[in-house]
Amino acid sequence: MSRFLLLAALGLPLFSGAALAAEVVVPMTAIDSSGTGAALGTLVVRDGKGGAVVTPKLSGLGTGPHGFHVHENPSCGPKEQDGKPVAGLAAGGHFDPDKTSRHEGPYGHGHKGDMPALAVNGDGKATDAVTVPNLKVADLKGRSIVIHAGADNYADQPKALGGGGARVACGVVPEPKAKATKKM
Repeated sequence: MSRFLLLAALGLPLFSGAALAAEVVVPMTAIDSSGTGAALGTLVVRDGKGGAVVTPKLSGLGTGPHGFHVHENPSCGPKEQDGKPVAGLAAGGHFDPDKTSRHEGPYGHGHKGDMPALAVNGDGKATDAVTVPNLKVADLKGRSIVIHAGADNYADQPKALGGGGARVACGVVPEPKAKATKKM
């Protein structure tokens, strides 16, 4: 009898019309060579059918498309390069667990941390969600998300890593939380 009750209790969520979906809210801040600065808003990341869905709620960014990537380390601090502090360099390189060493964008077979461009409107706000097909919320644990000053061409030519330029915003990813959602 107790086995039946245990199995019934474990199966209840399957029949209740609810499921658990991973979700994480990443606070984003401006960064420069001296460290982190003003809060810019958040990114809400959840698992979707086609990959991770990233919904920005950001303001205070430059207008236009921005390179947007998951980086290897959970840090947004500056780090020295050639004797000078560089904004967000402590975040490390693009998240590349398969060691491809290729920058092919979110739909290629390169870095897993390559995300679609972040679109910023004329008011400096970004609110349009993007889907990252090669990524899940669980992949973000122990990482950071970086926004670059310019657009990303999803190639290593003519400039390495898409040519997005300086790192202008960053957020350290907190622990993902399970969130009950209704199935339709």
